[in-house]
Amino acid sequence: MMGLMASDETRTDTRTEAGPAAGTETRTQARADGTVPEVPGEAPATRAWTTWTTRLLMLGIVLAALNLRPAITSLGALLEEVRDGLGMSGSIAGLLTSVPPLCFAVFGVTAPRLARRFGPGAVVCAGMVAITAGLLIRPYAGGTGGFLAATALALMGIAVSNVLMPVIVKRYFPDRVGSMTGLYSMALAFGTSVAAAATVPVTNALGGHWQPGLAVWAVLPALAVLPWIPFVRNRSAPAATAPSTPPPGREGDKPAEQRPLRITRSRTAWALAVFFGLQATAAYITMGWMAQIFRDSGVSAGTAGLLLAVIMVMGVPLAFVIPRVATRLPHQGPIVLVLGLCGLAGYAGLYFAPVGGAWAWALLLGVSNCAFPLALTMVGMRARTGAGVAQLSAFAQSTGYLISIPGPLLVGVLYQHSGGWGLPIALMSALMVPQIVVGVLAGRNRTVEDEAAC
Repeated sequence: MMGLMASDETRTDTRTEAGPAAGTETRTQARADGTVPEVPGEAPATRAWTTWTTRLLMLGIVLAALNLRPAITSLGALLEEVRDGLGMSGSIAGLLTSVPPLCFAVFGVTAPRLARRFGPGAVVCAGMVAITAGLLIRPYAGGTGGFLAATALALMGIAVSNVLMPVIVKRYFPDRVGSMTGLYSMALAFGTSVAAAATVPVTNALGGHWQPGLAVWAVLPALAVLPWIPFVRNRSAPAATAPSTPPPGREGDKPAEQRPLRITRSRTAWALAVFFGLQATAAYITMGWMAQIFRDSGVSAGTAGLLLAVIMVMGVPLAFVIPRVATRLPHQGPIVLVLGLCGLAGYAGLYFAPVGGAWAWALLLGVSNCAFPLALTMVGMRARTGAGVAQLSAFAQSTGYLISIPGPLLVGVLYQHSGGWGLPIALMSALMVPQIVVGVLAGRNRTVEDEAAC
């Protein structure tokens, strides 16, 4: 698949992106001679962009995406063992499950600035190094504080990579936004599900101790460093993350895509940020607590890990299909509605028959969790330029992850004080309603350049 997609990049295509939602974006990619034509309104792209470097970049994107969630789902599968080993209460464990969105919000907002200074390739490469170091250190850091600090180091690397993936796709694959978003979303879902399913068996194979069971996941990000090394010194890419120099004249005479954006003025940006935050809330509650919900209902630890893996593995095929479908629709609201209804049905089943229909509820919740690749796709569709995508991606993800911070913590508090999962599941169901509403608003045929240009 990657070879076919890479070979397609060697032709020049000047059609507009499928569907009116992409506005007036010009589809431009590497010519047959390996050079990249300039996109109007943006800085020049990398010259001598060959088929080999395109394929290497695609490999780097896929390997990086594989490492954007195992740090979280591997912990969710062993949360009970980690709690016992470190002496955590339910509330502290809830705080631990809230660390990922907190780190994503704090560190993700710095990604565009780092990319302008060092280049996106260098930042993603450094992110993979940070993930490797954090995952190696945290099981042996000693105590809850050290565990949290090492986890934050790994999550810092994930945060900057999260934000820069849509930017890299928009810059280097502007006529393949749906396909490339689907590809790395599929890889992300695959890495998430493998970590959820394999952590308990791998831990048992390594002697039953949770420390090596968590540390083994440092191997993947170490491998992901390699394809990004050639892009560390590529300094032409940061130009895509900053607005190009506008021509002289009055501010009002500039085209909308060349004016500086005040992203907070855009209703679409806010809708997308809230949608991103609510879907992230559901995702991190699922990754942090779902295995424990099944275990407390009478399911074995191994089966609970498999059920969590089923939820995550649903994103492998759907994460590739949904972005491709979304880019062909003028309005992504219908997809938002279908995903939300699947989530409501899954939570209802989890409340009334958590064991008897466990596999069905896992499938429904897996479909619902595919709101994440849809949100990433809409980030690419709601802005015309690379600069707009960078700004929108940083705003939507950082604001969204801030919104998602209380969710996992509140689930832990409700569980500890109520002694059961009824109230936490009711909370998850209630949050799905506003997620549908703001998702429909974010899916309208608008661009932030039209709404937020000065």
